[in-house]
Amino acid sequence: MNDSVDPYDIVRRGYDKVSEAYRSDNFEFEGTGYQEIVSEFTSRLDPSSRVLDLGCGCGIPVSQVLSADYDVLGVDFSPVQIQRARALVPDAVFLCEDMTALRFQEDSFDGIISLFAIIHLPVGEQPSLYAEIAKWLRPDGVLAVTVGHTAWTGIEANWRDVPGGTMYWSHAEADTYVQWIEALELEIEWDWFIPEGDGGHSVFIATKRGSE
Repeated sequence: MNDSVDPYDIVRRGYDKVSEAYRSDNFEFEGTGYQEIVSEFTSRLDPSSRVLDLGCGCGIPVSQVLSADYDVLGVDFSPVQIQRARALVPDAVFLCEDMTALRFQEDSFDGIISLFAIIHLPVGEQPSLYAEIAKWLRPDGVLAVTVGHTAWTGIEANWRDVPGGTMYWSHAEADTYVQWIEALELEIEWDWFIPEGDGGHSVFIATKRGSE
């Protein structure tokens, strides 16, 4: 990839462009992989937990479902996505921010969920974000995250069949993410493979070790 290409700009502009093609207002949650992941995630949360939806997109389905029972903060840096999220999910709070620039106090959240989002960051910048996530989680807090299954970095033009909708991804293989996550004293309790085309993604749910 050309060094002059800004992955952050590609992703922000890309989601602004493809927002509605990527996720309609009436997305059907029941029976989807999202339901499977969210069910596993929430089974580990106490009532009224504070949850961060990192890379929340338009808020559907994750923030929408979680906000029925939890205190949800959604973060995304696509202005179009956040504008839609605020309209579609009035029971959650949303910030239009770059996830790598976020600053929260330690132990701020009982749960953090990030589906199909961190894999849009350059892979070399992801470990530092995971380190921040681990700090933001309270002891016994829960992380649910989508990661790469095999290593790949690339750009796709006209993504979702939207002219001009360019998108960027970058990720390591699943075993590398296991090493990163476990090094932060997060214990992986559940993993799942989501096939997609010739490859797919891995999903991990991990719990931060509590104080002794």
